[in-house]
Amino acid sequence: MTKPSPKATTPTSDSPAQGGCPFGHGSEASGGASSTPASTSANATQWHDAQLDFSKSMSYGDYLSLDPILNAQHPRSTDHNEMLFIIQHQTSELWMKLALYELQAARAAVHNDELPPAFKMLARVSRILEQLVQAWSVLATMTPSEYSSMRPSLGSSSGFQSYQYRILEFMLGNKNAAMLGPHSHRPDLYQQVEAALNAPSFYDEVVRLLARRGFAIAPERLERDWTKPTPHDTTVEAAWLEVYRNPSQHWELYEMAEELVDLEDAFRQWRFRHVTTVERIIGFKQGTGGTNGAPYLRKMLDVVLFPELWHVRTLL
Repeated sequence: MTKPSPKATTPTSDSPAQGGCPFGHGSEASGGASSTPASTSANATQWHDAQLDFSKSMSYGDYLSLDPILNAQHPRSTDHNEMLFIIQHQTSELWMKLALYELQAARAAVHNDELPPAFKMLARVSRILEQLVQAWSVLATMTPSEYSSMRPSLGSSSGFQSYQYRILEFMLGNKNAAMLGPHSHRPDLYQQVEAALNAPSFYDEVVRLLARRGFAIAPERLERDWTKPTPHDTTVEAAWLEVYRNPSQHWELYEMAEELVDLEDAFRQWRFRHVTTVERIIGFKQGTGGTNGAPYLRKMLDVVLFPELWHVRTLL
Protein backbone atom coordinates (compact mmCIF):
# COMPACT_ATOMS: atom_id res chain seq x y z
CA MET A 1 0.00 0.00 0.00
CA THR A 2 1.33 3.37 -1.03
CA LYS A 3 1.81 5.80 1.83
CA PRO A 4 0.04 9.17 1.39
CA SER A 5 2.23 12.17 0.57
CA PRO A 6 2.86 14.61 3.41
CA LYS A 7 0.58 17.64 3.29
CA ALA A 8 2.15 20.90 2.25
CA THR A 9 2.70 23.27 5.13
CA THR A 10 0.73 26.49 4.79
CA PRO A 11 2.11 29.58 6.54
CA THR A 12 -0.23 30.91 9.19
CA SER A 13 -0.47 34.29 10.83
CA ASP A 14 1.71 32.87 13.61
CA SER A 15 4.51 31.64 11.35
CA PRO A 16 6.51 34.14 9.36
CA ALA A 17 6.88 33.56 5.64
CA GLN A 18 10.27 32.92 4.08
CA GLY A 19 12.48 35.96 4.19
CA GLY A 20 11.64 36.71 7.82
CA CYS A 21 8.73 39.10 7.16
CA PRO A 22 5.43 38.11 8.84
CA PHE A 23 3.49 39.73 5.97
CA GLY A 24 5.27 37.79 3.25
CA HIS A 25 7.00 40.73 1.63
CA GLY A 26 10.07 39.60 -0.25
CA SER A 27 9.00 35.95 0.21
CA GLU A 28 9.56 33.34 -2.50
CA ALA A 29 6.88 31.07 -1.02
CA SER A 30 3.88 32.63 -2.74
CA GLY A 31 5.36 32.08 -6.20
CA GLY A 32 6.49 28.55 -5.45
CA ALA A 33 9.98 29.28 -6.76
CA SER A 34 12.94 27.97 -4.86
CA SER A 35 15.70 30.25 -3.69
CA THR A 36 18.50 30.77 -6.16
CA PRO A 37 21.99 32.10 -5.55
CA ALA A 38 20.94 35.37 -7.17
CA SER A 39 17.86 35.77 -4.96
CA THR A 40 19.85 34.83 -1.87
CA SER A 41 22.39 37.51 -2.74
CA ALA A 42 19.61 40.05 -3.24
CA ASN A 43 18.06 39.13 0.11
CA ALA A 44 21.41 39.80 1.76
CA THR A 45 21.42 43.40 0.56
CA GLN A 46 17.70 44.26 0.60
CA TRP A 47 14.75 43.87 2.94
CA HIS A 48 11.31 45.30 2.12
CA ASP A 49 13.07 46.92 -0.85
CA ALA A 50 15.31 48.81 1.58
CA GLN A 51 19.03 49.04 0.93
CA LEU A 52 21.04 47.07 3.49
CA ASP A 53 24.58 47.30 2.14
CA PHE A 54 26.27 50.68 2.54
CA SER A 55 29.84 49.64 1.87
CA LYS A 56 29.86 51.75 -1.31
CA SER A 57 27.38 54.52 -0.46
CA MET A 58 26.67 57.11 2.21
CA SER A 59 24.80 55.82 5.25
CA TYR A 60 22.62 57.61 7.82
CA GLY A 61 25.51 57.72 10.27
CA ASP A 62 27.87 59.05 7.61
CA TYR A 63 25.51 61.88 6.64
CA LEU A 64 24.93 62.95 10.24
CA SER A 65 28.57 62.48 11.33
CA LEU A 66 27.28 60.38 14.20
CA ASP A 67 30.65 58.93 15.18
CA PRO A 68 32.11 62.25 16.43
CA ILE A 69 28.77 63.32 17.92
CA LEU A 70 28.14 60.10 19.85
CA ASN A 71 31.76 59.94 21.00
CA ALA A 72 31.79 63.53 22.28
CA GLN A 73 30.61 62.61 25.79
CA HIS A 74 33.55 62.37 28.18
CA PRO A 75 32.42 62.11 31.82
CA ARG A 76 35.15 63.14 34.26
CA SER A 77 33.84 60.89 37.01
CA THR A 78 32.34 57.43 37.38
CA ASP A 79 29.03 58.93 38.52
CA HIS A 80 26.11 57.51 36.54
CA ASN A 81 24.28 60.87 36.33
CA GLU A 82 27.10 62.82 34.71
CA MET A 83 26.15 61.45 31.28
CA LEU A 84 22.69 62.99 31.63
CA PHE A 85 24.20 66.35 32.54
CA ILE A 86 26.55 66.30 29.54
CA ILE A 87 23.97 65.23 26.97
CA GLN A 88 21.39 67.71 28.29
CA HIS A 89 23.77 70.59 27.63
CA GLN A 90 25.20 69.26 24.37
CA THR A 91 21.74 68.86 22.84
CA SER A 92 20.79 72.34 24.06
CA GLU A 93 23.84 73.73 22.26
CA LEU A 94 22.76 71.97 19.06
CA TRP A 95 19.28 73.49 19.27
CA MET A 96 20.83 76.91 19.93
CA LYS A 97 22.99 76.49 16.84
CA LEU A 98 19.85 75.98 14.77
CA ALA A 99 18.09 78.91 16.48
CA LEU A 100 21.00 81.21 15.60
CA TYR A 101 21.05 79.90 12.03
CA GLU A 102 17.35 80.71 11.66
CA LEU A 103 17.56 84.10 13.38
CA GLN A 104 20.47 85.24 11.23
CA ALA A 105 18.60 84.26 8.07
CA ALA A 106 15.41 85.92 9.35
CA ARG A 107 17.28 89.15 10.08
CA ALA A 108 18.69 89.18 6.54
CA ALA A 109 15.20 88.54 5.15
CA VAL A 110 13.75 91.48 7.10
CA HIS A 111 16.60 93.69 5.91
CA ASN A 112 15.62 92.78 2.33
CA ASP A 113 11.88 93.29 2.99
CA GLU A 114 11.20 89.58 2.47
CA LEU A 115 8.83 89.06 5.37
CA PRO A 116 7.04 85.74 4.62
CA PRO A 117 10.28 83.69 4.85
CA ALA A 118 11.18 85.59 8.03
CA PHE A 119 7.85 84.63 9.60
CA LYS A 120 8.54 80.96 8.95
CA MET A 121 12.02 81.21 10.45
CA LEU A 122 10.78 83.04 13.55
CA ALA A 123 8.07 80.44 14.08
CA ARG A 124 10.75 77.75 13.87
CA VAL A 125 12.87 79.50 16.51
CA SER A 126 9.86 79.62 18.83
CA ARG A 127 9.37 75.87 18.38
CA ILE A 128 13.08 75.30 19.06
CA LEU A 129 12.69 77.18 22.33
CA GLU A 130 9.77 74.91 23.20
CA GLN A 131 12.11 71.95 22.74
CA LEU A 132 14.61 73.61 25.06
CA VAL A 133 11.87 74.22 27.63
CA GLN A 134 10.88 70.55 27.65
CA ALA A 135 14.51 69.46 27.97
CA TRP A 136 14.61 70.86 31.51
CA SER A 137 12.12 68.15 32.51
CA VAL A 138 14.74 65.52 31.71
CA LEU A 139 17.46 67.25 33.75
CA ALA A 140 14.98 67.71 36.61
CA THR A 141 15.02 63.93 37.13
CA MET A 142 18.43 64.48 38.77
CA THR A 143 18.05 64.84 42.53
CA PRO A 144 20.09 67.22 44.73
CA SER A 145 22.17 64.36 46.14
CA GLU A 146 22.88 63.00 42.65
CA TYR A 147 24.02 66.41 41.41
CA SER A 148 26.15 66.99 44.51
CA SER A 149 28.11 63.80 43.88
CA MET A 150 29.02 64.78 40.31
CA ARG A 151 29.32 68.56 40.76
CA PRO A 152 33.06 68.54 41.58
CA SER A 153 33.66 67.20 38.06
CA LEU A 154 32.33 70.45 36.57
CA GLY A 155 35.08 72.60 38.06
CA SER A 156 34.36 76.22 37.12
CA SER A 157 32.50 75.36 33.91
CA SER A 158 28.98 76.79 33.66
CA GLY A 159 26.23 77.42 31.14
CA PHE A 160 26.92 81.10 31.87
CA GLN A 161 29.96 80.63 29.61
CA SER A 162 27.98 79.37 26.59
CA TYR A 163 29.06 81.58 23.70
CA GLN A 164 26.09 80.52 21.58
CA TYR A 165 23.67 81.52 24.32
CA ARG A 166 25.42 84.88 24.63
CA ILE A 167 25.13 85.47 20.88
CA LEU A 168 21.45 84.52 21.08
CA GLU A 169 20.89 87.04 23.88
CA PHE A 170 22.70 89.74 21.89
CA MET A 171 20.75 88.98 18.72
CA LEU A 172 17.52 89.36 20.69
CA GLY A 173 18.66 92.72 22.06
CA ASN A 174 19.87 91.96 25.59
CA LYS A 175 23.30 93.53 25.11
CA ASN A 176 25.99 93.77 27.80
CA ALA A 177 29.64 94.32 26.85
CA ALA A 178 30.79 92.79 30.15
CA MET A 179 29.54 89.42 28.89
CA LEU A 180 32.45 89.30 26.44
CA GLY A 181 34.74 88.52 29.38
CA PRO A 182 34.07 84.77 29.73
CA HIS A 183 35.26 84.29 26.14
CA SER A 184 38.52 86.25 26.27
CA HIS A 185 40.54 83.02 26.54
CA ARG A 186 39.21 81.94 23.11
CA PRO A 187 39.93 84.65 20.50
CA ASP A 188 37.93 82.80 17.85
CA LEU A 189 34.80 82.71 20.02
CA TYR A 190 35.39 86.21 21.40
CA GLN A 191 35.33 87.56 17.85
CA GLN A 192 31.94 85.96 17.15
CA VAL A 193 30.36 87.22 20.37
CA GLU A 194 31.83 90.70 19.86
CA ALA A 195 30.42 90.82 16.32
CA ALA A 196 26.95 90.05 17.70
CA LEU A 197 27.37 92.79 20.32
CA ASN A 198 28.28 95.40 17.69
CA ALA A 199 25.59 94.43 15.18
CA PRO A 200 21.96 95.59 15.18
CA SER A 201 19.74 93.11 16.99
CA PHE A 202 16.89 91.39 15.20
CA TYR A 203 14.46 93.86 16.75
CA ASP A 204 16.62 96.80 15.64
CA GLU A 205 16.20 95.52 12.08
CA VAL A 206 12.44 95.33 12.58
CA VAL A 207 12.39 98.94 13.83
CA ARG A 208 14.18 99.95 10.63
CA LEU A 209 11.45 98.09 8.76
CA LEU A 210 8.82 100.21 10.51
CA ALA A 211 10.61 103.33 9.28
CA ARG A 212 10.75 101.98 5.72
CA ARG A 213 7.00 101.35 5.89
CA GLY A 214 6.40 105.03 6.55
CA PHE A 215 6.26 105.27 10.33
CA ALA A 216 7.95 108.27 11.96
CA ILE A 217 10.69 106.61 13.98
CA ALA A 218 13.08 108.93 15.82
CA PRO A 219 16.44 109.19 14.00
CA GLU A 220 18.33 108.54 17.24
CA ARG A 221 16.49 105.23 17.55
CA LEU A 222 17.42 104.19 14.02
CA GLU A 223 21.13 104.92 14.51
CA ARG A 224 21.66 104.21 18.17
CA ASP A 225 24.61 102.54 19.92
CA TRP A 226 24.04 98.88 19.00
CA THR A 227 26.10 97.68 21.97
CA LYS A 228 23.43 98.89 24.42
CA PRO A 229 20.26 97.03 25.46
CA THR A 230 17.05 97.72 23.55
CA PRO A 231 15.52 101.00 24.81
CA HIS A 232 11.81 101.72 25.19
CA ASP A 233 11.12 104.29 22.46
CA THR A 234 7.87 106.26 22.24
CA THR A 235 8.01 106.59 18.44
CA VAL A 236 8.36 102.82 18.07
CA GLU A 237 5.48 102.32 20.48
CA ALA A 238 3.30 104.74 18.48
CA ALA A 239 4.05 102.76 15.32
CA TRP A 240 3.04 99.45 16.91
CA LEU A 241 -0.08 101.06 18.35
CA GLU A 242 -1.15 102.04 14.84
CA VAL A 243 -0.40 98.54 13.56
CA TYR A 244 -2.52 96.92 16.29
CA ARG A 245 -5.39 99.36 15.87
CA ASN A 246 -5.53 98.80 12.12
CA PRO A 247 -4.16 95.30 11.50
CA SER A 248 -5.84 94.88 8.11
CA GLN A 249 -3.96 97.92 6.79
CA HIS A 250 -0.61 96.70 8.13
CA TRP A 251 -1.05 92.95 8.02
CA GLU A 252 2.60 91.99 7.50
CA LEU A 253 3.73 94.22 10.36
CA TYR A 254 0.91 92.87 12.51
CA GLU A 255 2.07 89.33 11.81
CA MET A 256 5.66 90.32 12.55
CA ALA A 257 4.60 91.78 15.90
CA GLU A 258 2.82 88.59 16.90
CA GLU A 259 5.74 86.40 15.81
CA LEU A 260 8.03 88.49 18.02
CA VAL A 261 5.68 88.25 21.00
CA ASP A 262 5.46 84.49 20.46
CA LEU A 263 9.26 84.30 20.37
CA GLU A 264 9.75 86.30 23.56
CA ASP A 265 7.00 84.34 25.29
CA ALA A 266 8.84 81.09 24.49
CA PHE A 267 12.16 82.59 25.60
CA ARG A 268 10.66 83.67 28.93
CA GLN A 269 9.31 80.18 29.49
CA TRP A 270 12.78 78.74 28.82
CA ARG A 271 14.30 81.12 31.38
CA PHE A 272 11.61 80.27 33.93
CA ARG A 273 12.12 76.51 33.57
CA HIS A 274 15.85 77.11 33.88
CA VAL A 275 15.59 78.88 37.22
CA THR A 276 13.03 76.45 38.65
CA THR A 277 15.17 73.47 37.63
CA VAL A 278 18.22 75.07 39.26
CA GLU A 279 16.25 75.74 42.46
CA ARG A 280 14.95 72.18 42.44
CA ILE A 281 18.43 70.66 42.13
CA ILE A 282 20.82 73.00 43.97
CA GLY A 283 18.53 75.37 45.85
CA PHE A 284 20.23 78.73 46.34
CA LYS A 285 23.86 77.62 46.23
CA GLN A 286 26.37 79.63 44.23
CA GLY A 287 26.62 78.60 40.59
CA THR A 288 29.73 76.83 39.31
CA GLY A 289 30.50 79.84 37.12
CA GLY A 290 30.63 82.19 40.11
CA THR A 291 27.16 83.76 39.87
CA ASN A 292 24.84 83.61 42.87
CA GLY A 293 22.87 80.92 41.09
CA ALA A 294 19.07 81.02 41.26
CA PRO A 295 18.81 84.69 42.38
CA TYR A 296 20.83 85.73 39.30
CA LEU A 297 18.57 83.66 37.05
CA ARG A 298 15.45 85.12 38.67
CA LYS A 299 16.74 88.62 37.94
CA MET A 300 17.01 87.65 34.27
CA LEU A 301 13.27 86.95 34.24
CA ASP A 302 12.70 90.72 34.40
CA VAL A 303 14.54 91.39 31.13
CA VAL A 304 12.14 92.52 28.38
CA LEU A 305 13.41 92.01 24.84
CA PHE A 306 10.77 93.87 22.81
CA PRO A 307 9.44 96.47 25.28
CA GLU A 308 7.03 98.41 23.06
CA LEU A 309 5.24 95.25 21.92
CA TRP A 310 4.36 94.40 25.51
CA HIS A 311 3.49 97.91 26.67
CA VAL A 312 1.26 98.61 23.68
CA ARG A 313 -1.20 96.01 24.96
CA THR A 314 -1.96 98.28 27.90
CA LEU A 315 -2.75 101.13 25.51
CA LEU A 316 -5.18 99.29 23.27
